[in-house]
Amino acid sequence: MLEGKKIILGVTGGIAAYKTVILARLLVKAGAEVQVIMTPNAKEFITPLTMSTITSKPVISEFFTANTGEWHSHVDLGVWADAMVIAPATASTIAKLANGVADNMLVTTYLSSKSPVFIAPAMDLDMMRHPTTIHNLEMLKSYGNHIIEPTSGELASHLVGKGRMEEPENIFNVLSDFFETTSQLEGKKVLITAGPTVESIDPVRFISNHSSGKMGYAIAEECALRGAEVTLVSGPVSLSMTNSNVNLVKVNTACEMYAKVMGHTDESDLVVLCAAVADYRAEQISERKIKRDATDTLTIKLVENPDIAKAVGEKKHSGQVVVGFALETDNEEEHAREKLAKKNLDMIVLNSLNDKGAGFKTDTNKVTILERGGAVHNYECKSKRLVAKDIIDVVVNNHFAK
Repeated sequence: MLEGKKIILGVTGGIAAYKTVILARLLVKAGAEVQVIMTPNAKEFITPLTMSTITSKPVISEFFTANTGEWHSHVDLGVWADAMVIAPATASTIAKLANGVADNMLVTTYLSSKSPVFIAPAMDLDMMRHPTTIHNLEMLKSYGNHIIEPTSGELASHLVGKGRMEEPENIFNVLSDFFETTSQLEGKKVLITAGPTVESIDPVRFISNHSSGKMGYAIAEECALRGAEVTLVSGPVSLSMTNSNVNLVKVNTACEMYAKVMGHTDESDLVVLCAAVADYRAEQISERKIKRDATDTLTIKLVENPDIAKAVGEKKHSGQVVVGFALETDNEEEHAREKLAKKNLDMIVLNSLNDKGAGFKTDTNKVTILERGGAVHNYECKSKRLVAKDIIDVVVNNHFAK
């Protein structure tokens, strides 16, 4: 899976740098084109000559070559690569990556990278478990980086504990598995809804809900990562979408979302209905702000919005997979199964407001996936990014498996 892939291999100043020589060799042998970037301290542990001999490319360490003035563009490198691997990643480099301290060629290239980034920490056990390092690694994870966890064993200090860089063969396997995954939805068109809808009452007030859109956006990223062409129809959220494989369509109301979804449904291989769509809207929207008057009550007549999930289920064509969501507060699985059947869905993702860490505005979710055939998949509470991976794993393995 690495044949023809362009890999930036970052090397920092730790004793585990000697292992990176083996990793470079494995990547080149698999057909990858490898460009090594070394920090100045890394050259104290292995020589640029060693790495350039293995990769058949000059090693980059500085922003320009002193004797020729040749400029090394971190921007061009960031665009060129299919993946960036930093192994070993010292505590110092991890801190710089997490906080954008762009004082060397490796960090500036990381900040310019458009490709997935894999980070393999290596340090002594006290540094590894220090709150600062833990915090910095969590920050890097939250940015979407892949952390290849270090292993436990004897360290350079002769202490025993967690901090050894993962073995080169295992890092190589992580990369191979990643590129195999990124082709799973290649050629597929995916339609996803996300966020809330907003139904105006007057120019000032509206009916909506607490949806942040984080779950739907995470699913869109996951599908794009696996090679799909994604259309994301999103209600008003504070999130941004930078993945070029995701076509972001912004809407406000349920009727607007319905129109956009219906316009893309027929062409889609997979439809994921994650948005929290308002069931009702005001029958009449006041052109002026509604003023308080002498009465104690205000009556607003509501009318039903289009049922997007039901409409998509009714139009579902052969080979198309439709995934719905159910957020429940009581009799959760019973209500989810009713929705699964009534709306002709293939899968439904159930989450309950009774579960800690699940529901609106959180960065985590705890879900159960129910399939039309009766299969049930239960998951622990985890980040919405990982929940998105679980959902798409079920779709790929049970519906799109070749």
